[in-house]
Amino acid sequence: MRSPTSTRGRTWPRSEASSTRSRVRWDSGSSGGRGDEEKARLQRQLRHADRLATIGQLAAGVAHELNEPLGGILGFAQLARKSEGLPVQADADLEKIVSASLHAREIVRKLLIFARQMPAAKTKSDLNRVVTEGLYLVEARCATEGIRLERDLDPALAWIVADPGQLQQVLMNLVVNGIQAMSAGGRLTIRTRNRPGGVVLSVEDTGAGMDEETLREIFNPFFTMKEVGQGTGLGLSVVHGIVTSHGGTIRVESEPGRGSRFDVDLPLSGPDEA
Repeated sequence: MRSPTSTRGRTWPRSEASSTRSRVRWDSGSSGGRGDEEKARLQRQLRHADRLATIGQLAAGVAHELNEPLGGILGFAQLARKSEGLPVQADADLEKIVSASLHAREIVRKLLIFARQMPAAKTKSDLNRVVTEGLYLVEARCATEGIRLERDLDPALAWIVADPGQLQQVLMNLVVNGIQAMSAGGRLTIRTRNRPGGVVLSVEDTGAGMDEETLREIFNPFFTMKEVGQGTGLGLSVVHGIVTSHGGTIRVESEPGRGSRFDVDLPLSGPDEA
């Protein structure tokens, strides 16, 4: 999902807001500051972390309550389609029920990821390989939409303990987010680099950017500025859930009309492996 117009910077789950000209920055892992400004920043961080935790608990409860009835609807619809002599129209209607149920189940899965209740299959992983394989899937789309895809991958990047499938979800959500922000074409840059005790994945676009109000909401489930039917608004909330479950943080820097950059900071080993 892509949030609307932008401003530069937010990091989660801990956030820092510092404004320079029209740029806004939110940083989930920064420390330091002065006096009242620093106190206000810390209070915003605590409020936002508490808000996301509450939303996560609510999302998990809703997801678990929906899982069982969805499974029943899906199962009975699939069984009904196997009935002999089923009218063509009835079969078509049942197919719609199956399709809608599968879509709803995918939303439930994303809610559970956001709430960090989906187990991760963590193993020693090469983030550069995850990026290379993921970008292969969007190269054609970028070319079609007039977007120049640039890679800046550190050849000496350290391996990390992570779920490569979930890392690819993070990458693809951020990449698609960037593509959708550049309706008139532009440049999408993917970088990896080492930092002490971890690695950083950056996804930067030259698209519409986001304002400060949008930056406050983008990781909340179902927040979206897309047209109806264009997305569920769960993409970035899933990213937040995966990154947090890996013991990492995510920072956003954005400015209206100047694009956005997402920095995903991941430790060499997650919270359960450290």
